[in-house]
Amino acid sequence: MNPVNLAQLFVLAALWGGSFLFIRVGVTDLGVAPLMALRVGIGALFLLLVLALRGKARPAFSTMRERAWPLLVVGVLNSAAPFCLFAYAELTLSAGVTSVINATTPLWGAIVAYLWLSDRLTRMRVAGLAIGFAGVLALVWDQMFAHDASAAAASPVATALAALAALAASASYGVAASYTKKHLMGVDSLTVATGTMSAATIVLLPFALFFWPAGAVSLHAWGAVLGLGVACTGLAYMMFFHLIAVAGPARAITVTFLIPIFGILWGALFLAERVSMGMAAACAIVLVGTALATGVIKRVPLVGARRSQCVKESKA
Repeated sequence: MNPVNLAQLFVLAALWGGSFLFIRVGVTDLGVAPLMALRVGIGALFLLLVLALRGKARPAFSTMRERAWPLLVVGVLNSAAPFCLFAYAELTLSAGVTSVINATTPLWGAIVAYLWLSDRLTRMRVAGLAIGFAGVLALVWDQMFAHDASAAAASPVATALAALAALAASASYGVAASYTKKHLMGVDSLTVATGTMSAATIVLLPFALFFWPAGAVSLHAWGAVLGLGVACTGLAYMMFFHLIAVAGPARAITVTFLIPIFGILWGALFLAERVSMGMAAACAIVLVGTALATGVIKRVPLVGARRSQCVKESKA
């Protein structure tokens, strides 16, 4: 990955890490369904505009009609459901904590692919799964029994339910990945993104209208809506697809490891969220487990390497 692509990867991680900040700001005023409906609606309009500007609208619409059902399923599993679950979680959890739980998405993806697509799970990947979920437990424990004055005053039960919602959102992403691989292979990624965002908008619109807040919505909340829709959804998807095209999917997916860093950073800087040593340690455990489960960290034959090095040195 060249320096330009690497910089784009960090910008993408900053944008997706910022989504947890914007959700935390907007969900209190707007509520779960209205905020997420606005997010996917603005994102869909942005992506439709990009298709039109690139002259790909007509073939994209044709594909969307042919693949309407798979696009609807992915729209629910990859956008509508997880976005709402994360928004519900952030009524209790901080933006930083939620972004760390989001990093378990590849763990769920590996489990679903093993159960559904018969992907192989090596002992190293199984160990990564165990380590990653142990990190989540440590993180939730830190939040449930935090005594810091800046910590949220939520009960342990509310914290546990919020964490379960965030885990369910991450699991939904994992199911969506396998479903996409099985039913939408070969479809242009921008078409998939536009179709799924449009489907998610249609699904969430009735709920948004029903649960629309009776009171006035603050300017901060509207700003969060724009940030979520334009920057964290429309623009971020465009950058992600560009990275997949120029650097490959394996490298583009490494953004997963950077998102929690920015999620914690933005929450601490703009919302004065608590960052404890326990939280930082749990985040590190989750990321190590995810790296093992996804194959980013592979077993290195240290003994053989050292013997080879000794042989080379003896011959020198």
